[in-house]
Amino acid sequence: MKTNPDFAHLTPEVLLDMVEEALGTPMTGLTIPLPSYINRVYELQTRSGERLIAKFYRPGRWSRTAIEDEHRFLADCESMEIPVVCPLKLSDGGTLWSAGTTFLALFPKKAGRVFELNADEDWVRLGRLVGRIHVAGSRDTCRDRVTLHPNKSTRHDLDFLIRGGFVTPEHRAAFEDLTSRIVERISGLFTGVEFIRIHGDFHRGNLLDRPGEGLMVIDFDDMMSGPPVHDLWLLLPDLARRSRREISLILEGYGQFREFEYPSLRLIECLRFMRIVYYLAWCARQADDYDFRTNHPDWGSDLFWQRELLDLTHQFQVIMEHLVAWEEGRFFGE
Repeated sequence: MKTNPDFAHLTPEVLLDMVEEALGTPMTGLTIPLPSYINRVYELQTRSGERLIAKFYRPGRWSRTAIEDEHRFLADCESMEIPVVCPLKLSDGGTLWSAGTTFLALFPKKAGRVFELNADEDWVRLGRLVGRIHVAGSRDTCRDRVTLHPNKSTRHDLDFLIRGGFVTPEHRAAFEDLTSRIVERISGLFTGVEFIRIHGDFHRGNLLDRPGEGLMVIDFDDMMSGPPVHDLWLLLPDLARRSRREISLILEGYGQFREFEYPSLRLIECLRFMRIVYYLAWCARQADDYDFRTNHPDWGSDLFWQRELLDLTHQFQVIMEHLVAWEEGRFFGE
């Protein structure tokens, strides 16, 4: 009979019982909790000495189908020899185990160091890697994942923040007015843009440099359907207009594997705004968690929203400057 663990109280005994049942392999008592903002992640060890990573998905965040989208994307990448970490096959032949409302996946432990960008070739190398991932991403679609579009994902996040009462009354009207104006301004820019499966959180923290093997991409938890450019801009060291060289080098590598829609570069600062909104909603969804409140005691206060309004106002200005430069034919003008 399957164990039904309470996600908020995963004791070592309960989680190990669940892992042993899912994997069909006896485990040692090793349970090392690893940093994770949303899920519960632990390093474990089988009795034969193999180190594993157990990922317990937060209930209510993703459906079974959505998690299977992630696993299918990883399998597609692996089939093309793209360096990713795929979930292990479990005792029932699948890659996702469920007990009650808790889902579990197990991964082999892969270590590596932070990827250092010290030369032009490093940026080209990143571009090649993203291009290969997008070749895999374009071969199938998501069944139950976020679609990264102002009128879909961003409006949904804004509705959640505003209707959910997370924005304080003093700043609610200004927040709603400003964000609505930005969404209205940028939505049309996404018309005709290619949407494929993308990593969704492709920053340097999700890249491992493994000596003797090369780069490995980790953490596909936020994979989504979106414009390919979204997996490029998160790598940049600064605003788009101050990262022209890095963009050119990334695209040099990307183009070796896949054609890039050059006009989609005008979306970069729009996507940065959407990322800000996404992060606000992401925080709001865990605002009642004890650990979150402890680490972010002023989140949601009047002062907090005052600062956010200033940041969003500035980002709107950046968007408009970026679009004007683009429309005038200046490549990310000064």
